[in-house]
Amino acid sequence: MPVARAVTVSPRLPGLLSPAGWRAVSAGGALAALPGAGGTAAALRAEGFAVTDVPDAAAAGALPGDVVLLTPASEPVPGVETVDGAPEPAGARLLDVVAVTDRLRSPGGCPWDAEQTHASLRGYLLEEAHEAYDAIVDEDPTAMREELGDVLLQVVFHARVAAEAGAPRRFDVDGVAGDLVDKLVRRHPHVFGDAGDAGPRPDIAQVEAGWEAIKQAEKQRRSPTEGVSRSQPAASWGAALVRRAGRAGLPTPAAAELSAQSPEELGERLLAVVAAAEARGWDAEDALREAVRRYAGELDAEAADRARR
Repeated sequence: MPVARAVTVSPRLPGLLSPAGWRAVSAGGALAALPGAGGTAAALRAEGFAVTDVPDAAAAGALPGDVVLLTPASEPVPGVETVDGAPEPAGARLLDVVAVTDRLRSPGGCPWDAEQTHASLRGYLLEEAHEAYDAIVDEDPTAMREELGDVLLQVVFHARVAAEAGAPRRFDVDGVAGDLVDKLVRRHPHVFGDAGDAGPRPDIAQVEAGWEAIKQAEKQRRSPTEGVSRSQPAASWGAALVRRAGRAGLPTPAAAELSAQSPEELGERLLAVVAAAEARGWDAEDALREAVRRYAGELDAEAADRARR
């Protein structure tokens, strides 16, 4: 008898079935599963359903009675009524990233991947982040998609390495994701908390101020320098310190006269300074980094002095 109905299933989420999918598999007909639907077949067998594994739709049609055929969503059965049994949520392919990374790292996988450590990988994280930044600046969506994927790989790879560490240093990708979700919810009370249910919506300045207050309460930082990356370019490092110091009411460097009328003109003038420094044999980045480092020390001292008062 021909297959009466096909139910699409997810190989990534084998226990997931929509209400329509459950109605179809529970209708009393024979159940068969194509290759690629084995995970769902195993989950149904664990719940007491009899499921026959078949190589193709023709073999399923040879079974007695009305047959409900479990099929991967990527392999529809032509000419058969199909029920969308497992619509995958957005982000389902992230599970594939975790699975592939695990395979590469596990015995029998890739020897290079198996030998990597946090220290050996850290340079790649910066490199991939810079390449993603370049793709964004270039407004190249194809490159952005690829480079953001490379950044994602670094996150998943580091989490996989950490999952093998000793107890004090161990965490996994679910811990990374869980901490991120908790942080986002905690720092957006105007969306997820009681404040999101009533009253006027905050403006951007209020959101930023609230974000900073929540971060301060969480981190209990003693100085604006804490939590600011020292490995970022000196200009970015300095700008972050100036912003934080201003919000904390701590001294900021005296601003130079800025006659440039646009960011483009400012960029040209900064490039001219770099060229002049190069002509003298000076490293402009290193010079700025040293100035920012001195300023960071001054902020730490001022914050410590304020705490003692």
